[in-house]
Amino acid sequence: MSKKSIRFYNDYEVRAVWDEENAKWWFSATDIVRAINDEEDYKKAGNYWRWLKKKLTGEGIQLVSVTHEFKFMAPDGKQRNADALDAECVQTLAQHYPNNRANAFLNWFVYSDNTIDGQSKKKAYTLIESGILDGMKPGTVESLQ
Repeated sequence: MSKKSIRFYNDYEVRAVWDEENAKWWFSATDIVRAINDEEDYKKAGNYWRWLKKKLTGEGIQLVSVTHEFKFMAPDGKQRNADALDAECVQTLAQHYPNNRANAFLNWFVYSDNTIDGQSKKKAYTLIESGILDGMKPGTVESLQ
């Protein structure tokens, strides 16, 4: 069973799958396009991704050759193969995106400590490192207070 993650950028989900073999996260290319373009329609985002893939290939950008297919849960509830990009490819995509909307997405993606998730992670690490939780049993009322 592989790990799955959903992150949110401006209320758009960006689904990710953990690749145990290569020890890295792969992000749904269509979700990234959807988030950058502020596009509600999955089909339009998918069409734009396919067009963008062709355009980048034509420009000699090797993004597409390292794109992998992973199964993601589709809006209809079925598991479907979809193009996925690792962190390096996401950055390359954002740098070569046809408009400047990708800059804000790239800042969110790269500097995620500024997001709510990043801030929560910092607080959790601070709490763990403080030693307050050492003597508490998980799941007890005491540890929840």
